[in-house]
Amino acid sequence: EERQKAANEQLKAAENDLDMCRKKMVDLQKTFDQNMRDKRATETRASNLQKQMQQASALIEGLAGERTRWTEDAASFNEQKKQLVGDCAIGCAFVSYCGPFNQQFRDYIVHKKFSADCEARMVPVTRNLDVISFLADIATIGDWNIDGLPTDPLSSQNGILVTSSTRYPLLIDPQGQALSWIKSKERSSLPVWNGQNLVDLSDPKLKDKLEFCMGDGKTLIIVGVEDEIDPMLNPVMEKEIVKKGSRLYINVSDRLMDYHPDFKMFFITRLPNPSFSPELQAKTTLIDFTVTQKGLEEQLLGKVISKEQKALEEQLTQVLEDVNSNTKSLLLLDASLLERLTSNSGNLLEDTQLVAVLANTKAKASEVNAKLIAADETRTNIAEKREQFRPAATRGSVLYFSIVEMSLVNVMYQTSLVQFLQLFMGSMEEAEKASLASKRVSNIIETMTYMTYRYVNRGLYEKDKLTFVLLVTMKILVTAGHLKSSAVPVFLRGGAALDINNVRKKPFKWMSDDAWLNLVQLCESIMFYSNLIGDMISNENVWKRWYEDNRPEELSVPDYEQKLIDQTDIGPFLKLLLIRCLRVDRSILMCKEFIRNTSVMGPAFVEPVTDTIEMVYEEMKPDVPVIFLLSRGSDPTDGIIELCRKKKLPAPAVISLGEGQEPVALKAINAGVVNGTWVLLQNCELGLGLMFEMEAVINKLKGNMDPNFRLFITALPHPEFPLGLLQMCSKVTNDPPSGLRAGLLRSFTPGVMIDQDRLERVETPQWRQLLFALCFLHSIVQERRKFGPLGWCVPYEYSNGDLQSCMLFLEKHLYNGEISWETFQYMVSDVQYGGKITDSLDVRLFRTYTKEWLTEKTCEEGYTFNPSMPIVGIPNDFQYNPNSFSERSDFRKYIEGFPEADPPEIFGLHPNADLTYLVKESNSLFKTLGETQPKGGGNDGGIPREDVVYKKASELLSRLPEDYEEDDYNAKIRKLGGMNVPMNIFLFQEIQRFQNVISKVRSTLLQLQLAIKGEVVMTSELQETLDSVFDARVPHYWENTLTGDEFSWRLPTLGLWFSSLLDRDKQYRTWLNGIRPNSYWLTGFFNPNGCLTAMKQEVARNHNKGEKKWSLNEVVYHTEVTNIERLEQIKAPPDEGIYVHGLTLEGAAWSRAEGNLVESAPKTLFALLPVLYVTGKNVRSQEEKTEKKERKVLQYECPVYKYACRTDQYLIFFASLNCPKEKPPNHWCLRGSALLCNTS
Repeated sequence: EERQKAANEQLKAAENDLDMCRKKMVDLQKTFDQNMRDKRATETRASNLQKQMQQASALIEGLAGERTRWTEDAASFNEQKKQLVGDCAIGCAFVSYCGPFNQQFRDYIVHKKFSADCEARMVPVTRNLDVISFLADIATIGDWNIDGLPTDPLSSQNGILVTSSTRYPLLIDPQGQALSWIKSKERSSLPVWNGQNLVDLSDPKLKDKLEFCMGDGKTLIIVGVEDEIDPMLNPVMEKEIVKKGSRLYINVSDRLMDYHPDFKMFFITRLPNPSFSPELQAKTTLIDFTVTQKGLEEQLLGKVISKEQKALEEQLTQVLEDVNSNTKSLLLLDASLLERLTSNSGNLLEDTQLVAVLANTKAKASEVNAKLIAADETRTNIAEKREQFRPAATRGSVLYFSIVEMSLVNVMYQTSLVQFLQLFMGSMEEAEKASLASKRVSNIIETMTYMTYRYVNRGLYEKDKLTFVLLVTMKILVTAGHLKSSAVPVFLRGGAALDINNVRKKPFKWMSDDAWLNLVQLCESIMFYSNLIGDMISNENVWKRWYEDNRPEELSVPDYEQKLIDQTDIGPFLKLLLIRCLRVDRSILMCKEFIRNTSVMGPAFVEPVTDTIEMVYEEMKPDVPVIFLLSRGSDPTDGIIELCRKKKLPAPAVISLGEGQEPVALKAINAGVVNGTWVLLQNCELGLGLMFEMEAVINKLKGNMDPNFRLFITALPHPEFPLGLLQMCSKVTNDPPSGLRAGLLRSFTPGVMIDQDRLERVETPQWRQLLFALCFLHSIVQERRKFGPLGWCVPYEYSNGDLQSCMLFLEKHLYNGEISWETFQYMVSDVQYGGKITDSLDVRLFRTYTKEWLTEKTCEEGYTFNPSMPIVGIPNDFQYNPNSFSERSDFRKYIEGFPEADPPEIFGLHPNADLTYLVKESNSLFKTLGETQPKGGGNDGGIPREDVVYKKASELLSRLPEDYEEDDYNAKIRKLGGMNVPMNIFLFQEIQRFQNVISKVRSTLLQLQLAIKGEVVMTSELQETLDSVFDARVPHYWENTLTGDEFSWRLPTLGLWFSSLLDRDKQYRTWLNGIRPNSYWLTGFFNPNGCLTAMKQEVARNHNKGEKKWSLNEVVYHTEVTNIERLEQIKAPPDEGIYVHGLTLEGAAWSRAEGNLVESAPKTLFALLPVLYVTGKNVRSQEEKTEKKERKVLQYECPVYKYACRTDQYLIFFASLNCPKEKPPNHWCLRGSALLCNTS
């Protein structure tokens, strides 16, 4: 028991120990488990930390490439955020306001106006903000370029304007590039109607098509916009959207139409310079898509390369597409990474996908960057090869813009870019091949220039052909940098802006005032001639001989010949400038010499060329009509019918358009398209309604045209002739040959006037002699028109019908027996031709011709139309005789022997008339070229035209006389005797009108300055004034009233006009201040007739005493030319009547020694008449009758005109001028002798 007990106790103790061990073991197990858990947690944390370290390393390594850029961006973000408000304001202003302007003005208004305004208002803004990069990314612009948008900055800006504006775009798109781009860009959303996806504004189904597009979210492109848009579209343009439930509507013409938010609408006009109302511009976004010269150059370069190096251009296209695609991929990857980084809200190290995206991004970015670098190298290599062909593209661009500028000369001179591109591509086909790229380019340029010249030349009137070639030549030189654009205005205007009283005193008596002003301007503007005046003074005799030579352009230029030769590029132009400034009459000839000697052109461009109807036909296509631009005496109908006969085709359908002829014409066209016949539409300016439809008609029939179909159109120029038709047609002019020889040959052509049958109708030599005399007279009176007012006061349109009527009368008159010369002369001068003549002095001139050339002497042996005492003589001593050949061929052979150039003396004119003609032609050339010059931008010195005009306005205002106060001049007139004195009434009326002119000039100049500063609206009148002042012309409303009547006085240049204003002011103020003029400057009066009438009234009043009272109706003018040449010699006014000075003789001169008219001095167009005494005589006075009987001196009743433009409106009175016996009044009548107040 005890052992059991002891054992139990031991067992119990052992059990206790076991329990304690078990407890201990449990505690140890718990400790072990805890430690193991801690161990595992530590290991997990270590593992996670390792992973985070790896991710952090990956992020740091992955973003290391962006570190520099993002660090810089982070530093600049704060500044950008500050400037964002101003930048957004500029961006909004750009989209809202800059669409209508060109690239230059857009840059000006953004950087000089918008940015400056923000800075002035303390709005932070980015200096020199690039609106293109701010408003569009490179990838978007790349997509636009692939769709056909040109790559130049202006086009990129236009793309931004089209896509960013909330208003519907109205695009000015004369070349059709915007239309092509939009059609490509919107190709997926364009509707199709009968194969067409464009809608004309005049489409009768416009409303239905609008409803369809607007409801389905399609794109509607409306073409054919002129100056207005159908008011039906106003609710759509103004987005008057009504929401009903979940649907949107717009009420259009009382019809509620569905509106889809994706709907787009574009308006497109082909007019190059449309005039849209402010209301329309406010409803749309007006955008000027007119192609720029640089932009066109890039496009043409692509076409040259695609033709010459097709693989190179294809490679470039592929590279550009790859670059654009890779750039977009890079931008997307960059955007994806930034989105991941910014959208993660937890620990970046725990975002395992981020690391994967980053790794993928980095790999792709490296690949893309490598491709971009490779592409950039490829582009550089391609660009170097492409640059070899750039001169051809540059020349093409210059040629096209020269053609475009010619449309400013005549609205009919329209050529589309499509037509030009055909010429451009055709020139590369025609140009001679060459292995060297430089030689090939030279061949292309030469061929392209000449082909373009020939194509355009045949569609220009004769008077504009030289203008075009000259324009091209100067534009080439300016584009090449050889010639500064600031030299062109010197050529066009000379010294027109200068006042003879405000420049250096003329040191040469032998030089005219106009030439001196031109010379001063030349020295001031052209560095090459800066010392010319000094050189002329030091070598005066040589320069005088050169100046007075008949052909100075053929002589060496004193002191400058070698210098001009050294200037290889512009030497011919510098010589042209000198000739233009000193000898305007030789300018036309020198222009041709300039073109001939300039390396970029050559003799081929001034040689006469003829395009026959057969040559035109060879180049025609069935779907391209030919428009014959008509002129006086030209009609291609006979030529077309004859050509049709030669081709053995059916006779053409000839329809003369007029009222009710449109359906007939359309029927003929439809029949011609099917049958392959020709159609000739005549006088199409009378059927403009059909012409506006013609483009659509031709496009509709184009697919089914017979290859033999041809459409000919004849038309006189008309300002409303449809632009689209002109741009799709070829133009041809058919100017008749000029000159006596050509005129007489036409008259002796069968079917025109005289055939063999007519010659044999009366079997007498007299009949044939008088037939020739009538034809000769007919040609003379027609060709005399070229001399301007010196030839005829009014240029009458004498026709073959007039000559035909005279021949019929002569024929019947001869049948009845002996000819009555007075009757014959009367019927020709007063009835047949005289029925058209409206001016009394032209009637006198025509009567003189018949009295001299249609007399009994005409039929005598040896009679000649040559002047009896020629001054210069007829070339080769040719005799113009009224022959009596019995065969028509003999007459034609005789006429073909006429001198090539018609001597003025055969017309009865002085040889100086050629000089008058040449000056007139030269001034016409300068004026025409001036119309082609741009109206915007600055010159080479960087001075904007607005600043030039502002400065000139300030100068004119400072010189403008002070106003005439009515109370003041009324008081002064009372001191002169009051309104009872006729001359005082005249003075009062003159001052009233003069004050109106001063007020007009002052207010216009002040308003113009405010408009230039932007403080008032630039109205059309102010814009015209700005252009005129810049061009040194007199503003229209300074010379004319709103109805076109004379407001002030008319002179060709601003300098002359303002100088006249100051001289008139001096005469008026001197007279007002109590000093009645000893001699009156008749030129300085608004109403010179009023001055002479007032003088007659005073003379009549002086003789209104006693028995023999004079009635004003019986008082006639009596004139005497005094020997007084200088005003200082007149110490007092005459006892009766007045002295008049400042009158100039044209077509004659005055001899003080002989006291009569004499011939003009060589090259002297105008001769100053000594002071003229004008008074009144009683027509019934016995003394006057006796004086007339006893007078043995012949007198020429010389008309006195206010201006060189001789019309009854400007005729003042007649002055009786003595004639020598050997040269009676008829001689001076044929000379066109007249007295002028103003020679311009």
